[in-house]
Amino acid sequence: MSISAPQRPNILLIVADDLGFSDLGAFGGEIATPHLDQLATQGLRLTDFHTASACSPTRSMLLSGTDHHLVGLGTMAEKVAPEHVGQPGYEGYLNHKVAALPALLQDAGYYTVMSGKWHLGLTPEHFPSQKGFQRSFALLPGAANHYLFEADIPAEKIPRILKSTRGLYSEDDHFAEELPAGFYSSDYFTDRLLEFLADNQARGDRPFFAYLPFSAPHWPLQAPKEDVDKYRGRYDAGPNALRLERLERLKALGLVEADATVHPVLARTPFWQQLSEEERQRSARTMEVYAAMVDRMDQNVGRVIDYLREQQQLEHTLIIFLSDNGAEGAQLEALPAFGPNLSQVIADYYDNSLDNIGRANSYVWYGEHWAQAATAPSRLYKAHTSEGGIRTVSFIHYPALARQQQISHEFLTVMDLLPTILDLIGVEHPGTSYQGRELAPLRGRSILPYLQQQQDYIHSAEHITGWELFGQKALRQGDWKALFIPAPNGPNRWQLFHLASDQGEVEDLAERYPEKLQELLAHWAVYVQENGVVESAEARNPLINNQYQPLVANAET
Repeated sequence: MSISAPQRPNILLIVADDLGFSDLGAFGGEIATPHLDQLATQGLRLTDFHTASACSPTRSMLLSGTDHHLVGLGTMAEKVAPEHVGQPGYEGYLNHKVAALPALLQDAGYYTVMSGKWHLGLTPEHFPSQKGFQRSFALLPGAANHYLFEADIPAEKIPRILKSTRGLYSEDDHFAEELPAGFYSSDYFTDRLLEFLADNQARGDRPFFAYLPFSAPHWPLQAPKEDVDKYRGRYDAGPNALRLERLERLKALGLVEADATVHPVLARTPFWQQLSEEERQRSARTMEVYAAMVDRMDQNVGRVIDYLREQQQLEHTLIIFLSDNGAEGAQLEALPAFGPNLSQVIADYYDNSLDNIGRANSYVWYGEHWAQAATAPSRLYKAHTSEGGIRTVSFIHYPALARQQQISHEFLTVMDLLPTILDLIGVEHPGTSYQGRELAPLRGRSILPYLQQQQDYIHSAEHITGWELFGQKALRQGDWKALFIPAPNGPNRWQLFHLASDQGEVEDLAERYPEKLQELLAHWAVYVQENGVVESAEARNPLINNQYQPLVANAET
């Protein structure tokens, strides 16, 4: 079913940055997210929604409907390996083989606006304004201080990670100039989106496409004190206690099977029982700030929903919410790619005292233990092609769809959203060329027949999806998944899992079913060829120093 032009819905696309699968209340979390919870429970909650394992590749898939290796983000621009330099599909920005979703919607008569994180190009020729957004305010790099604070560090001492995350913003077709005092990312992004939506002169009587990609809760973890104070003491029992709490709620809500396999926590840093009391206080405080960031994001979503309700547009707006990857579990101080001397620079130029954690001049992240409280029952977290890195929280809310107030366990990916939106509004994708440019083929497929209950599945059991990023690889066909995680975070060989019976990727079936693994690897070879994947000569992760010790499991789990 398509919708005729006068009935075309508004579209609100909300993306959270590094949000964990169970962070929202509607997905088992304890964080106060009433606005998102209401949308999710009244809509269709997706338990098997998949993205890439990191930020910008996912965003390129979202706006293109195809694999990130084809459209410029074969790897993140910040992590280009020598073998990627000059290779097509590895340009580090959303390339010209894309008919971007906002451009297609603008062509179809939509008013297209965005406010938030872009991460798809840093220079004017790659700004959102060049991809179809009529109004935009954008954080251009992958992260930044949420309060605009920049420490006064001598240029020669600035670690790579701080160089790549200095605040850089665009306003329509030019770099943004001075930003207001009192800036906080989630608040200001929402301010600007509401400003664009309220511009009746620019919009006229057109339906809108509004893209609201928050940079929360991405590190550095920072939030207003009044929000942090709500969670004081909530996490004093530690991440494993939180993990068990959330798992029970996931099961009670029907989001995870009661007998689901649960992957043990894997970490290099000390487990909770090994920490001193001071270390526990600091760790718990980082989680309190993280929770406050999610809470504040929800408050801002509430502002947008209130506006739509006041304008009597809420019932006419398709709302899609997702996280761009699994929870962020990286120990930044341990990653050579983010150095050098990151810990020392932070100690010298930021104030990470207990009472100051979360303020503008602090710089913290919450690490691998809290992340795995949020990805459970799945294995690991962001940057991994295991389910903890690529299975993310998502829901669709639109009263006109048949499947509302439901939970779906059907597999789908972020690539499916663009063709679904076009299908819903009755717009055909241009196919192989757009405005004189050759296009990469669509990899996503419309899920509208499923949403309208015209079929009881999204993808057939024969449908194939591949993933590759940072030397990590995966291929899925139906319930079967082949997975390759390089050492030291994995066994450095292909593993085989049956996800219908082993959601936690606990039991490797490669030796029991070698023919099935070889079948999937034959599909993997096709995936590599069709999508221009440049595989490393040796399996390695450029983010990880292979001299590090392997991850170890928590005895408590």
